[in-house]
Formats: sequence, structure tokens, C-alpha cells
Amino acid sequence: MDNSLNGPGAVAARFTGRPVTGERRLSGALAEVTLDGGQEVIVKRGDGDRAAPAEAAGLRWLAETGTVRIPVVHGHDGRWLVTDRVATGHPRADAAERFGRDLAALHAAGAPAFGAPPPGGPEDAYIGLAPMRNVTGPDWPRWYAEHRVLPYLRRAVDEGTVGGAEAPVFEQVCERLPELAGPAEPPARLHGDLWNGNVLWGADGHTWLIDPAAHGGHRETDLAMLHLFGCPHLDRILDGYQRTAPLADGWADRIALHQLFPLLVHAVLFGRGYAEQALTAARTSLRTG
Repeated sequence: MDNSLNGPGAVAARFTGRPVTGERRLSGALAEVTLDGGQEVIVKRGDGDRAAPAEAAGLRWLAETGTVRIPVVHGHDGRWLVTDRVATGHPRADAAERFGRDLAALHAAGAPAFGAPPPGGPEDAYIGLAPMRNVTGPDWPRWYAEHRVLPYLRRAVDEGTVGGAEAPVFEQVCERLPELAGPAEPPARLHGDLWNGNVLWGADGHTWLIDPAAHGGHRETDLAMLHLFGCPHLDRILDGYQRTAPLADGWADRIALHQLFPLLVHAVLFGRGYAEQALTAARTSLRTG
């Protein structure tokens, strides 16, 4: 066990006020710590001085709705975050359908504006390891273009991941967003990074969400992220969602449009393969819009 003053065990003891009896490193930035009495917590080191505060604010903002299951936040500072550990089980169809209903209720809890950060969360936040600015905008199409798609497109072009001759495809999507976006929707309370790795199938039969990039956005964006990397029982999740808060006509045709942002983020972080997927998504959006 790391007994240093700045190790995960010491951090867990500081934020929970309880002695630590065990520690297991899960990665360079993540550790599972056992407290006196047997409770287990996760200690996470943020990548930068805003990551932990942003994640903590996002978790609390999602949890306050009483909808989806969110691990309890025990504390954080500029570097560390301590939350409950979720005991995981296996994906279950009934849990997936319940998760769909809960996700619809989470989205319906709303946000003050598109791009609004969680209360107490920094404007300059993160999605995974990438920076993400939570700057508000009056309508979703303009906000999505200016604060999600175009900043990552410019960075991808600057770094050579997207060719200069390919950029106009994305720019055309942004220009046509008012007509491609479908019916206007109020700002939803989004998890914001809802890929399968952030969906935990709990041993308690519930579905839990971790590692949010929470903000006010379009509810179809969370669902598009679930489609992008796949999720067990996705059809049952959608059934539960649709029965609770039916999606607007044509939503399935807009999945590629909402995937542009995460694909461009991945292109910046991980390279050309994701840039090619982003190009395909942009062309699909133009073709189906």
C-alpha cells in the first residue's frame, strides 16, 4: 500500500475521514482503496487542475436528479477525486430497459442553456483527456457548430489528422445545421461522454454512470454516443427511453450528426482512423439531412 502523504490511500483517508486497510492500483491514475469496515472507494488522479473539479461537479449535477444511479462523491481537490466503488455484475435486459427510462428522466431534468456547465464546474472542462469548453449558446445548431465541431476540426486540420481539402465537408455540415438538426429541443442534462465504458452494470441490478463530461446539450447526443461504441441491450435501452420520452421523428437519421463531435475528439487524441470515421459521419449527415 502507498503510505505516502500524496498516495491514493492517504487521499481516501483525507476525504472520507476513515482509516484505510488496503489499496489496489488499477492504472497510473486510478486506484481501488478499502476503508476500515470494508467499504471500497475509487481514487482518481485528474489530468490537469480542472479535471477532478469538473468531474465531481458533473457527478453531483447528475445525481441530484434522482434518476440514473451515480456513485457518491466523497471529496475532491485540484488533483484528486474520491467516489464510491460500484460493484459490477452482468448486463441484464431488465436493467437496460430501466436505464433507458432513467436516462430519459435525467435528460428531462434540463439545463439552463446549451453548453451550460454543472453548478460549480469550470467553464474549461474535459471530455476524456481532451479539453472541452462549456460556453453557452442560444440555440443548439449554432452552439454545436461553434463550440463542439469547429474547434476540434481546426485542431485536427492543424495537426494534419484531417486534410485541408477534407475540411469543407465538415464546414458544410455546420452551415446546414439549422436544417439538419431536426425539431428544436430544450437543453437536456447530458452525461456528455456516454460510451459503453462509462456505463457500469451493477451487481445490484441497476445501471450506473461514471466519468461524465456533463453539460447542457441535445438529448440525442447521449444516445448517439451509445450507438457509436456499442452497448449491451441497446435496443432495450431505447425501448425504455422511447416509452418515457419519445424522440422526435427522424432521430435515427441524425445519429451521425451527433457523432461528429466525439469522432473529431477521438481524431485529435488517437489519429487518422477516427478522422476517416468523422468524414463518413459528415457525409452521411449531408446525405440523410
